[in-house]
Amino acid sequence: MTVAAQLEKALRPLVDGDLPVHLTAWDGSTAGPVGAPSVVLDSPDALRRILWSPGELGAAQAYVTGALDVEGDLSEALTHVRQVAAERGLRATPALGDIARLLRLARRLGAVGRPLAPPASQAAVRGRLHSRVRDRAAISFHYDLSNDFYSLILDPSMAYSCAYFTRNVPGTEPDPNYGIADAQRDKLDLVCRKIGLGRPGMRLLDVGCGWGSLSLHAAEHYDAQVVGITISREQKAFIDKRIADRGLADRVEIRLADYREIAGEFDAVASIEMGEHVGEKNYGIYARTLFDRALPGAHVLVQQMSRRGRYPGGGPFIESFIAPDMTMRPVGDTLSYFEGAGFEIRGVHALREHYAWTVAAWLQTFEEHWDEVVALVGVEVARVWRLYLVGGGLSFEEGRMGVDQILMSKSL
Repeated sequence: MTVAAQLEKALRPLVDGDLPVHLTAWDGSTAGPVGAPSVVLDSPDALRRILWSPGELGAAQAYVTGALDVEGDLSEALTHVRQVAAERGLRATPALGDIARLLRLARRLGAVGRPLAPPASQAAVRGRLHSRVRDRAAISFHYDLSNDFYSLILDPSMAYSCAYFTRNVPGTEPDPNYGIADAQRDKLDLVCRKIGLGRPGMRLLDVGCGWGSLSLHAAEHYDAQVVGITISREQKAFIDKRIADRGLADRVEIRLADYREIAGEFDAVASIEMGEHVGEKNYGIYARTLFDRALPGAHVLVQQMSRRGRYPGGGPFIESFIAPDMTMRPVGDTLSYFEGAGFEIRGVHALREHYAWTVAAWLQTFEEHWDEVVALVGVEVARVWRLYLVGGGLSFEEGRMGVDQILMSKSL
């Protein structure tokens, strides 16, 4: 019996029927319905990784190392598999009996052995959870990959957060001249308007300023005096160059600092998709810090992702390969932290669909620059990011994750 036929026989009870994919094994044999998404097991190592880490993590390890591949559209394949799993009521992680059956098959196929080393692209941060040292390491792992790398994904402003689309949305006339750069500009304008910028010289604190899109926009277009903070050296170097190139040294200061290290009071405060990295234990400190940094009467805006379920970090793949130590929660729970810090909640603006559109634009740019990405970071990291962008886009599209702008004020 061929390898594919043996795998199909062993997997039938696990998937409750026919395989949801067309499977090609390392001996060239095939099984499963023709016309279904095509999955290729290039090596017994794919089975070995999945056995040692059943579920999402093992499959992701196999994919990023190339032991498992998906031919054709990865998004369509993942969507199809998820739909089949939902229709059949399949478990995300196999039961022990299923694993034992696969283990016996793997032994026959020569795929049993000691656990393989984690892929080189997998995170390995150490230290006390959400200590300042570990937070810097976790942020560096994700954001210091290189500024050149992120420029192959993001729009020219380097805004690495959900955009706000005012055109090319369902129910409107298509505008071929409106793209992700325009939607990010509209997001930055939306934030600046909500926090009340407009009077010359207003002081803005940008907590977790990324590559400076908001800091620079607020200074250039709203005449704000901005202090931005980041703990990524790569980001600070990038923004400092843009500040110099645009002649904004008198209006924008970027500090390499933890949010817990900032002093002073500001006319407005914004924190765009940084709170996810704070952690549950420290979120109250984060909320209180934003409150303390705001002058009485100031508006504060936090844009943050939300998630329900057992994986507040986004799931084994995200937590292991993309954003170690990230924490998300339902938006209502986040509001409770801010109310507990003393804020008055002024509004919650849900942008979930906008994130699906944002990630779709990033993925298109990423695929257009695939060869450059591989030349810069290698094929394994490139495959990590393809899986991340595809999976992240589906999470927002299907409603498994959300993102919201939370507008607050500090009472006079």
